[in-house]
Amino acid sequence: MFSIASLWIPFTITAALGQVARNAMQRQLTGPLGTWGATNIRFLFGFPFSIVFFAAVLAATGDSVPWPAPAFWPWLLLGALSQIVATGLMLLAMNDRSFVVTTAYLKTEAIQTAIFGFIFLGDHLTWLKVVAILVATVGVIITALRPGGEKGFAELKPTIIGLVAAAAFALSAVGFRGAIITVPGVSFVTAASYTLVFGLFVQTLVLTIYLLARAPEVLQKILGLWKPSMFAGFMGAFASQFWFLAFALTAAANVRTLALVEVLFAQAVAYYSFNQPLLAREIFGIALIVAGVALLVVV
Repeated sequence: MFSIASLWIPFTITAALGQVARNAMQRQLTGPLGTWGATNIRFLFGFPFSIVFFAAVLAATGDSVPWPAPAFWPWLLLGALSQIVATGLMLLAMNDRSFVVTTAYLKTEAIQTAIFGFIFLGDHLTWLKVVAILVATVGVIITALRPGGEKGFAELKPTIIGLVAAAAFALSAVGFRGAIITVPGVSFVTAASYTLVFGLFVQTLVLTIYLLARAPEVLQKILGLWKPSMFAGFMGAFASQFWFLAFALTAAANVRTLALVEVLFAQAVAYYSFNQPLLAREIFGIALIVAGVALLVVV
């Protein structure tokens, strides 16, 4: 029987697809804008679209604009600022010689989200869901590793960077979910859209001030590349809209685990677009991801 609560599944898959498109656009802009400039377009150009989405939601639902509860702001700031910190650590990892290993540790995000969600929000997960999260996470780590990368697990630096970045991404997911569920007296769609507007506003403000202080010329370049930035911003806001809709309906750990299907999308693109063959290790990892995600969805 259909239930609104089960909509988190298509919402998450749609968000993952949108994120793949956004990442592709950001990669093209990293060269002329640098990493932080390309990151800021996600917020700067996504913010206006979030307002449009919110206005459309209000028109469709008839909800009034709610006044945020006092608890809304701490959760929102936790989500918005943790995401910026996580992005910075991820960018730092890109310059590390053990980046592949660091990336593998980043994939512990789903597990850490489950832990933080239980501690801070009381999100309950059955033992079968915990098993599903562990299986899918192991599958992603196996798929992410490359020959010779295992040696890096003995190094302390990639371990710390990867685990702390994953923790920051996990706290971001928990923070945004915490903010969404504190929005009073409106539908879950309005609560999610409302939180997205404020979240992108905070992130745009923080990163724009940072760039003004440290690299004002980057902001000029961003404005000069407004056409491709506009599409990247739209896809970023589109993906975030569906992430937040999913967060409104289920535990953040469920969303972040199902989001691992993004790895499958990336593998499919590599296989069909670039004729990159799948190794036995990658096939085994993909099988674990599929098994873990399937278990998560059915239990």
